[in-house]
Amino acid sequence: MIRIVRGAALGVTVALVLAACGGGSGGKSGGNPLDQKSGGSGGAGSVVVGSANFPESQLIGELYAQALEAKGVKVTKKFNIGSREIYFDQVKSGGITVMPEYNGALLTTSVDKASKAVTTDQVNSELKAKLPATLEVLDSSKAEDKDSVTVNSQTAAKYHLKSIADLKSVAGQLTIGGPSEFKTRQQGLVGLESKYGLKFKKFQPFDANAQTTLVKLLKSDSIQAADLFTTDPTITANKFVVLEDPQSVFSAQNVTPLVYKSGLNETGVAALNAVSAKLTTNDLLAMMTKVVSDKEDASTVAKDWLKQAGLGG
Repeated sequence: MIRIVRGAALGVTVALVLAACGGGSGGKSGGNPLDQKSGGSGGAGSVVVGSANFPESQLIGELYAQALEAKGVKVTKKFNIGSREIYFDQVKSGGITVMPEYNGALLTTSVDKASKAVTTDQVNSELKAKLPATLEVLDSSKAEDKDSVTVNSQTAAKYHLKSIADLKSVAGQLTIGGPSEFKTRQQGLVGLESKYGLKFKKFQPFDANAQTTLVKLLKSDSIQAADLFTTDPTITANKFVVLEDPQSVFSAQNVTPLVYKSGLNETGVAALNAVSAKLTTNDLLAMMTKVVSDKEDASTVAKDWLKQAGLGG
């Protein structure tokens, strides 16, 4: 998740916790980065920092990697891996040491699909109790980025939509788009049906490299709703409407480091917790606008933020 004004160029997109393309520097050397084998220490004492396959995750991966390097930790980057369904087991086994995560989505996707936790404290308490023994979450930041049900302005006006609950009588007439995993996640169509009784006319899946298409189709009314990350600058640029979520299908989604316990020493833990202590949603929005709208390099954007926060060289 954070419904905050975003400024960005028309037609640019950020993907969701679930789903965008490859923006970011370093860490991707072609093909699946997991094909580059390494243990939890990254080989030769290196900490492996991963990221999912969307720009925001890669940006946060850069923040983590550079913050660690600033403290003298040797880092190997493995960015653009894929969805949580792909990378979670790699962290659990030590193939990845540090992974940028969103605590609520991590809990309900990979740890406890039946969890009813909503707040940051509730979510983190359950994660600490239920994560596999090899894993831990470090301090959560104030920065959040949630999945959402976002509609175009035409649909919002036509059906007087302000809340997801307002969709109940009209969902059967609407097509909703999003990443393929949105169809089967509790924080997705499963939760929307169980908590709001929603059954859409059609679900249109989009892969990680098709977010620009999703936004164009939503704008043109070819689809009427979409799962967009709430820090996506195209929301404001296209006057889309993020519907309120009174039943909390989308729980707290604080940016949180997920780590392989034995792969990170106290220096590394302190470096990542220092990032979390400083990072806010406004920071994330500003950085993502630079990366996505202004086409700035993610590593440079991360370096600038760390320097301003007093965490980099």
